[in-house]
Amino acid sequence: MSGNKIENVNVASQEALITPEALKNEMPLTEMAAATVAQGRQTIYDIMDGKDHRLFIVVGPCSIHDVKAAKEYAERLKHLADELSDTLFIVMRVYFEKPRTTVGWKGLINDPHLNDSFDIEQGLHIGRRLLLDIAEMGLPTATEALDPISPQYLQDTISWSAIGARTTESQTHREMSSGLSMAIGFKNGTDGGLDVAVNAMNSVSHPHSFLGIDQKGQVSIIRTKGNAYGHVVLRGGGGKPNYDTVSVKLCEQALEKAGLRKSIMVDCSHANSNKDPGLQPLVMQDVVHQILEGNASIQSLMIESHLNWGNQSIPERLEDLKYGVSITDACIDWDTTEKALREMRDKLKDVLPKRIS
Repeated sequence: MSGNKIENVNVASQEALITPEALKNEMPLTEMAAATVAQGRQTIYDIMDGKDHRLFIVVGPCSIHDVKAAKEYAERLKHLADELSDTLFIVMRVYFEKPRTTVGWKGLINDPHLNDSFDIEQGLHIGRRLLLDIAEMGLPTATEALDPISPQYLQDTISWSAIGARTTESQTHREMSSGLSMAIGFKNGTDGGLDVAVNAMNSVSHPHSFLGIDQKGQVSIIRTKGNAYGHVVLRGGGGKPNYDTVSVKLCEQALEKAGLRKSIMVDCSHANSNKDPGLQPLVMQDVVHQILEGNASIQSLMIESHLNWGNQSIPERLEDLKYGVSITDACIDWDTTEKALREMRDKLKDVLPKRIS
């Protein structure tokens, strides 16, 4: 067998990457940023524990591809978050990694130049710098934990994380989530079923041991304590929504049967809006109505929103990209976001305090 290649047959190349420790030394958390992250995490814990009456709202672009537009969005959102803070705790959605059904742009970390060059080291630098800048504004951030390695580089800047519908069933992602230092939302399966999310919540609440990397980039055995702050994200599926009162009740029953906390987030996008951004405000209105009618389990919402409406394909000439428009799922624009969140606050400001016994 000498001379025969029997491993890495389909690997074109391998490239060493900066270690998490080195990246953090280059771009350390400031005291202000660390305080934003810690306070954001604690507030979400308090909401889930029923100690804080507010809803937490994860809102922002489907994905980040333009740092300038992301910072402008963050500045606007910070002002709105301060205005509505008596009723809504607002967290900016800052998603860098995009799961693909087949192929396509995989997000700013993997392909920051939008040209399939996969300059991942530059992507990590750009992503961390943006997260630090937003945290230094005093605005907490949320992301999807997709790659099991990247959390070592970025999760110290994040206040809430999601596990997507395609990965909620993954043992790798459940193990990783059991060690993350914030609340984790698990989306229901793409078919709309709840079992994978409920099973994931049960799994992550327990300790796990698995292969990973440490801050020096050394392959290590990671041993976790378990994460007590998993919750369900209802995002619809199987061609239909699941945010209606019947679906929410069925979710409550499934969580109660499994002995898990009844903490539900409604994702106003994806199948719940049939991927039509114009339906997202209607989902928000329905959630408000359920709360006014006595629902106590819906504690959070997710909204896909950008500076401008809709979405666009990546053009051949990147200079033809429209500013502030998503290149993945279609989003509502800023004016619609502002109006919908203000209306939600006005309708719930006197009701939410009564949910705290």
